[in-house]
Formats: sequence, C-alpha cells, structure tokens
Amino acid sequence: MPNNAVLTQGLTRRYGNHNVVDGVDLTIQQGECFALLGPNGAGKTTTLRMLLGLTPPSSGQIEVLGEPIPARAREMRQRAGIVPQFDNLDPDFSVSENLITYGAYYGVSRKLMKARLPKLLEFAELTTRADDNIGGLSGGMKRRLTLARALVNDPELLALDEPSTGLDPQARQHIWERLHTLRRAGKTLLLTTHYMEEAERLCDRAAIIDHGRIVACDSPQALIAEHIEPHVVELRGDLALHWQQHIGTAAQLQGVRTEAVGETLLIYSNTRDTLLNAVEADIGTRYLYRPAGLEDVFLRLTGRELRDG
Repeated sequence: MPNNAVLTQGLTRRYGNHNVVDGVDLTIQQGECFALLGPNGAGKTTTLRMLLGLTPPSSGQIEVLGEPIPARAREMRQRAGIVPQFDNLDPDFSVSENLITYGAYYGVSRKLMKARLPKLLEFAELTTRADDNIGGLSGGMKRRLTLARALVNDPELLALDEPSTGLDPQARQHIWERLHTLRRAGKTLLLTTHYMEEAERLCDRAAIIDHGRIVACDSPQALIAEHIEPHVVELRGDLALHWQQHIGTAAQLQGVRTEAVGETLLIYSNTRDTLLNAVEADIGTRYLYRPAGLEDVFLRLTGRELRDG
C-alpha cells in the first residue's frame, strides 16, 4: 500500500472554455484528515467528484488508494466510503435494513453485515432505534446513520461532502466526535465544508481552492500564522462607525489593520497589547476580542463578496 491515499497532478476539469478546476496538485497521506475549502463555485465539489471517479477529468492524473482514476474507480470505491451532502437514506427501510442493504452494494454478505450491525448502530448511537423507520428519525440521527452507512465496507478512505450542514450545534458536535473516533482508528478522511471551525478542529491540513486553483495548503495553524494577524477585535454598529470616523488612518500608523464587514469592523494586529490599548483608548472595553481563526484566513484569501455558486 502506498503512503499516499490521494495523489493528483495537474488535475483540470473544463466546461466549455471555462476551467472549473485548473491544474490542482494534491497529496493526501494515509491516516490524514484533509479538508477542501472554497467559496461556492470555487471547484471543491468538482475536485472531490473527480477523486471519487464520479466526474472524468479533462486532463491531469489521479491516484486514489494506489488505483489510477478513473480507469479503476470502481475498484477504488470498493475500499472507500462516501457521505453525500444530503442524506439519501431509503425511507421504506428501517435503520438496520438501510445498513444491511447498503452493505450488499459492496458485496458484504448479509451474515457479515448482521455481525457488523451492532457496532455500526453503537457508532451512530442508534442501537435502540434499530427497527425504527427513517421518517421517525431527527436530522442528527439521519446524519449519524448516513455516516455509519458509509462504514459498512470498513473503508480505508472516507469522503464527506459537507458532513454537518444543516445540523444544530449539539448534533454537529456529535458528528465531530464521531469523525475524531474514525481519525484515531487510522481512517483517511477527506471532507469539504463551509464551517471553518469544523476544518480547524478536525483536520491535519486544509487546501483553500478559489477559481479552480489551490491558493493555500497547510495545517490550519500554519495557515493562520502565515496569512493573518493573530489578534482580532470586533466592533459592531455605532462602535464600528465611531472607530471609522474618528480613528481612520491613525490606526494604520499604529500597526492596526481594519476590515469592514457590513455593520461589523474587524481590527487586526500582530501585537495584542497594541491592539487592545488602541481600542480601549478610544471606546473603552465595549468590544469583542478573539484570536484569529481559519475563517479570517479564508475570507482574506478568497474575498468577502457573495458567490452565487
């Protein structure tokens, strides 16, 4: 088995004269949790589909789990699990029947699936709901079941498209805990997400894609250190307006950088004391201070304008 779970070189996908994915080079190691991040229409979902052999590339090379893609995509997918963005569980089957039937698609015998069933149900915390119909499950339960379903073939690679979209905070935290469990078990995780906190908490590395190209790729901590000042103050409403009207250029001379986002003003600095002293000298303590995060990096590299996808 190669050390790399995923390897691409010059990966490109064209639609007409437009390159949706434009020369992407990726290396994802076995056992790594890796995120593809990007605005709507940036090319991350198309990249994921090409890696899974679901969309043919226009040019470039792909190798996943040692298999050339798309030539041996079917063989690769026998060793992979896929969690789609939207749950597509069969409403006519119970919780257990969804797992057993899905296992048959991978050639897992009914006898073996019944042996695996207790652990899969325990993993999804649905042991007491094994015979329930899908319609009686909450959104979080359905998402956990979809994740468990992707494990019926004991995959080496798990691809997750927006794994926690639409979940409430409690359900999202539970999904994250389940993904941490898989990571500790040595699974390779490849996910797309719009939640920067999700990528920051879960991933060893993240690639930010914009206009079909990778604009940055490293660990979340390294991306933050390289691309953004580490200290941030947020001012909202009248406080933001006051700062903009009365401080303005003077703040730049103190090594403080500002960005306006609607009614919120983000004030960045490399030095915590410089930042807080400058803010408190003008408006007192009515502010929110926080360390910079991956979302700050993402917005700086991809811009703040809305994307229609």
